[in-house]
Amino acid sequence: MKLSALKRSGIAAITLVVALGLAACGSSSSGGSSASTSPSSSGASASKDATLAAMLPSSISSKGSLTIGTDASYAPSEFVDTDGKTIIGFDADLAKALGTVLGLKVDLQNAPFDSLVESVKNGKFDLGVSSFTINADRLKQVDMVSYFNAGTSWAVEKGNPAGIKPDSACGKKVAVQKGTVQVDDITARSKTCTNAGKPAITIDQYQLQSDATAAVVSGKDDAMLADSPVVAYAVKQTGDKLEVTGQTYAAAPYGIAVPKGQGQYTQAIQGAMQKLMDTGVYLDILKKWGVDSGAITQSQINPVS
Repeated sequence: MKLSALKRSGIAAITLVVALGLAACGSSSSGGSSASTSPSSSGASASKDATLAAMLPSSISSKGSLTIGTDASYAPSEFVDTDGKTIIGFDADLAKALGTVLGLKVDLQNAPFDSLVESVKNGKFDLGVSSFTINADRLKQVDMVSYFNAGTSWAVEKGNPAGIKPDSACGKKVAVQKGTVQVDDITARSKTCTNAGKPAITIDQYQLQSDATAAVVSGKDDAMLADSPVVAYAVKQTGDKLEVTGQTYAAAPYGIAVPKGQGQYTQAIQGAMQKLMDTGVYLDILKKWGVDSGAITQSQINPVS
């Protein structure tokens, strides 16, 4: 996502971050949201399901709200709006609709991605909704309710002057967000390089995805890899400055992180997500953000990939 040599400036990087929703600027803010939602473009709207609401633990139903942790630097999944504090995106919209089905207000709290699973485990957050790819390591720590499908994509400067592809990045500088599945991906690719006697990949890890993106824009890094909807959105937001290289790969489901072993609570979250799918609210939200290609039709608890 590098600009041409004449445009590689801090101003250009800041401009991109603004285009991606001021995500970096809002890294310490939070966005509270009520449970009510407006009817979608198709007329579908979320409504409370008393049966599912009755399955919630008293600690949550008594306070009348869900405190949900998210890393708001991952447009279009979750990022900070132009007011510098409101968290928006398709994950944010789904979380609010989920709250409506359960009869709860939703308080989205911005936090570093690599802290979220632990914060769900220790009770700081009731749920984690932040584009978590469901994998074996996370399933050891939390239960996960599936709701989307995404793969990994790479982005480079338009025209790909460095000639980078996912399988030919040896000796290049690549940006990635800390705590994501892409860290393991790029680490393994670098090891393949060194095992073959080629230069290692320089892996630059950033706390925020918006910072990883800005690093490529500024010319600090040669490429970035992230979840496919995030890369697609960045391509759209940067106009002709960015393009995808290679094919999307390693498709896997996203999951809502729920404290481990909570029985009916986890079932209520899964049931509420399934209701959003069945009523059309879910698909309308994905279409609003242009990510409906990742839609699934059945929400599951701890699906085996």
